[in-house]
Amino acid sequence: MERSRVAGEAPTGTRILLASLSAMVAESVTFPIDLTKTRMQLHGSGSASGTHRIGAIGVVSEIARKEGVIGLYKGLSPAIIRHMFYTPIRIIGYENLKGFIVGSETNNGESLPLATKALVGGFSGVIAQVVASPADLVKVRMQADGRLVSQGLKPRYSGPVEAFTKILQSEGVKGLWKGVLPNIQRAFLVNMGELACYDHAKHFVIDKKIAEDNIFAHTLASIMSGLASTTLSCPADVVKTRMMNQGENAVYRNSYDCLVKTVRLEGIRALWKGFFPTWARLGPWQFVFWVSYEKFRQLAGISSF
Repeated sequence: MERSRVAGEAPTGTRILLASLSAMVAESVTFPIDLTKTRMQLHGSGSASGTHRIGAIGVVSEIARKEGVIGLYKGLSPAIIRHMFYTPIRIIGYENLKGFIVGSETNNGESLPLATKALVGGFSGVIAQVVASPADLVKVRMQADGRLVSQGLKPRYSGPVEAFTKILQSEGVKGLWKGVLPNIQRAFLVNMGELACYDHAKHFVIDKKIAEDNIFAHTLASIMSGLASTTLSCPADVVKTRMMNQGENAVYRNSYDCLVKTVRLEGIRALWKGFFPTWARLGPWQFVFWVSYEKFRQLAGISSF
């Protein structure tokens, strides 16, 4: 039986701080993999040339050769800013909602079904992504700018502040939430897979005495949650990335148009472009985040997630 944890036992501000700090560490460690995933997903975007495939190793080599090692961290600052909003909202939101349901009289402290955890995780992710969408847009645009630099062209933005300002001036406030629909779809699927699977898998490992509540249990749970969230979210992630990267001269009218054109021009497999870099990032990201977050909670005298 899953041990009941009351979310309100620790100040919300403390848990927000710990989640933000853990997310910053995880994002900094795994960002080059995220950049690789984004470049792979944008390869061939909007043209039939997308049928020519390029692998993750080829993308990394090209970035290192043309932009230098520092090019692997293009867009890191808006990514960290994004996670200062996105991660605390989804993590604390999930924990509070789950605690509310577990603490209800009808539940009587029993373990929540996986389906309920999935819905709670998805809902928490949607709220978090709506808030963090502008920072996500800036991150994707700056990551995509690296391709212009590698071609000897001037990048659209010199930094996150200029990117935010230019987008606001040329595309309006609404432009900051461009691609928010596929963003929300992806956030629901990612958090449905990540939060619910990590939570459920960790307690399964502990309850079956495969491991205690330690780094081994956290590692196993993070691997399983990373695979589940990647499989579910990769198609929405491809659509989201392409929708957010297009500027005023839009190639796609909406998310559905992007989905149809991508499949028509590049085949169904294109929806899972960047699958392995995504999984390779989500696995280490979740490992670093969850191990850090659980450790920080322990040091702060707060029960585990």
